[in-house]
Amino acid sequence: MDTLLAVLIGALYAAGLYLMMRRSIVRLIFGLVILGHAVNLLIFAAGRLTRAHPPIVPEGAAALVPPYADPLPQALILTAIVIGFGLQAFALVLFRQAHRVSGAEDLDAMRTTDSH
Repeated sequence: MDTLLAVLIGALYAAGLYLMMRRSIVRLIFGLVILGHAVNLLIFAAGRLTRAHPPIVPEGAAALVPPYADPLPQALILTAIVIGFGLQAFALVLFRQAHRVSGAEDLDAMRTTDSH
């Protein structure tokens, strides 16, 4: 399972970077989205895949009883989702405005964003 997850993460990184290297604005945004998903899966895999109990200290105990799920990767993934959504929304608005001003979808054709 870990090998399959590592291959999937590598494939998502490769696809995201490939799409970000293209000249189209739409492909660049899709590349950002795929790269965000790859980062979330990487954080998830770094937190180890375990079928464990929730990280709640039982009544009368001084510490957690192993095995328990690590809550830190879950919190990091939630934070990464929010930051990724903000980045994607900003990129979408930025590229929409650049396309509206320049009239081109090709990034090489966008020499300037000044009004004509």
